[in-house]
Amino acid sequence: MAAAGSEFYLEGLVLLGGALVAAPIFKRIGLGTVLGYLAAGIVIGPILRLITDGEEILHFAELGVVMLLFLIGLELKPKRLWKMRRDIFGMGSAQVILTGAVLSSVVYLLANQDFGSSIIIGMGLALSSTAFALQLLGENGDLNTGYGQKSFSILLLQDIAIVPLLALIPILAPFQSGADGTPLIDAAIAVAAIAALLLAGKYLLNPLFSLIASTGAHEAMIAAALFVVLGAATMIGLAGMSMALGAFLAGVMLAESSYRHELEADIEPFRGILLGLFFMAVGLSLDLRILIDNLGLILLCVPLLLIVKAAVLYALTRLFGSSHNDSIRIAALLPQGGEFGFVLFSAAVTAGIFEQGIASILVAVVTLSMALTPILSALSKRLMHDAPDEEMEEDFEGAGADVLIIGFSRFAQIAAQVLLAGGTDVTIIDHSAERIRAAGRFGFRIYFGDGTRKDVLIAAGIERAKIVAVTTQKKEITDQVVDLVQNEFPDTKLYVRAYDRAHTLSLRARGVSYELRETLESGLVFGRKTLEALGSSEDWASEVEDMIRKLDEERLALQAAEGIYAGAEKVLTRPVIPEPLIKPKDKKDRPEPPEGEGPTGKKHKKSKGTHEELSGQA
Repeated sequence: MAAAGSEFYLEGLVLLGGALVAAPIFKRIGLGTVLGYLAAGIVIGPILRLITDGEEILHFAELGVVMLLFLIGLELKPKRLWKMRRDIFGMGSAQVILTGAVLSSVVYLLANQDFGSSIIIGMGLALSSTAFALQLLGENGDLNTGYGQKSFSILLLQDIAIVPLLALIPILAPFQSGADGTPLIDAAIAVAAIAALLLAGKYLLNPLFSLIASTGAHEAMIAAALFVVLGAATMIGLAGMSMALGAFLAGVMLAESSYRHELEADIEPFRGILLGLFFMAVGLSLDLRILIDNLGLILLCVPLLLIVKAAVLYALTRLFGSSHNDSIRIAALLPQGGEFGFVLFSAAVTAGIFEQGIASILVAVVTLSMALTPILSALSKRLMHDAPDEEMEEDFEGAGADVLIIGFSRFAQIAAQVLLAGGTDVTIIDHSAERIRAAGRFGFRIYFGDGTRKDVLIAAGIERAKIVAVTTQKKEITDQVVDLVQNEFPDTKLYVRAYDRAHTLSLRARGVSYELRETLESGLVFGRKTLEALGSSEDWASEVEDMIRKLDEERLALQAAEGIYAGAEKVLTRPVIPEPLIKPKDKKDRPEPPEGEGPTGKKHKKSKGTHEELSGQA
């Protein structure tokens, strides 16, 4: 028992060490972490033979795929899908179906495979690498360009397509004699399982997360997130369908949930390490002898795959209105095989559709095609016309908002209304379950999340936000958020709600883009309205307000240089205009300042006492 445990820990140490070395190296040289994990698995398994049970590790690591499908589901908001429907469901569907049909036909006619194997191989090779493509788009700053958005639409449909493709595997799997049930009963069980999952998602999930969030137990929130993902996957798996499909459906059901960003942040670390383990397990499972024996076939298949996919992509994008240059860019960006191909091929081997040897050849083809992607993307510039294409300036709809508001206080509620009325979309996060429920009753759309956590901010789209508005109620929390954003996202503009004068001075010292004391403007407006009620004209009252605002700013400048008690002479403790002997009964009887003089043209009396009590925190 102890020996088995020791072996388990040793294998874990070897895998983590391999990932630690390979992933950063491959990332640095521009090949991406996926190839790094694959390379680490090949070195650890087939070459050095440090781990020989790659199949067992692969079964465990498939949980990473399950969590990846859950996160994909979380991103699929109905509004976003509707906005991009033509590119996603039109161009994206056409690419998968047409490319898959061509490649399946080639495999069926030339590779002597049966119908089921040909379909899975062709469709698996039709999927491109989301990780590689988005990495290249991000590095080149092309995510928001016309071709970047079309590429993203195709990749999104491909990510969605993996769900029905995985569900197709049990149908194409060889018939197993002795199996219980009939196709009709199996279909009824599947429908019942999906219906039960949808009902649970609609009526149970949000109340569950609301209850847990109200307790403040973050560990319980993580446990609940994992429970939902694995529970949904298990339910659908027991019904005879892909576990990934269950996780995907759970993600879609929570895409509009207030707890979406928190869930995304909680699941992401598990997804990352398990998915990395999955790719390493794929490398562990490769048979080098088969690869060496079929090296010629692999070297023939790689350019064939690239040419077929590039040709289909160019033709389709031109058909859907893209320019020549954009079509060339897309064709050079997405011709490779993708990480979901590994997932599909692994599932096909498990189901007995084809042997592990064929899967090893396919993995090698996909891996080489992925490695060639940066080179193809660079060479594609030679095929472009000289005239630059027009680029789109707008951000992806649904991929993040221009303004990220942290803390949905009363202060933030008013500010959010101004932004929404001005046509600016906002993403709002708050860590109070009660406040989220209350805001929902008034139609506000906010997400549950802790703004002091980097992973939550990333999930909420801080990397795409133009301004981060920190409107939390406690200055300690505000300071934590400000420090985090400035350290991790130094180029982000910070607009911050200040608690008092000392807090304002502290924020200015930190170099925030804009700060405002929570009571300043309301106090000024209140005083101006009171003056008007006592008989002063609107112009005079406004001038007094402006004077006080100017004096306050001058005092802040002195306090920043000399300390909190500096600028006491800027505090008005006596009226600017002498009180009349008899209180006027009518507005017209109220004394006005001399013609041509504003309030600053009058000298005011100083207080008989000291100003220390008044100069502190207002």
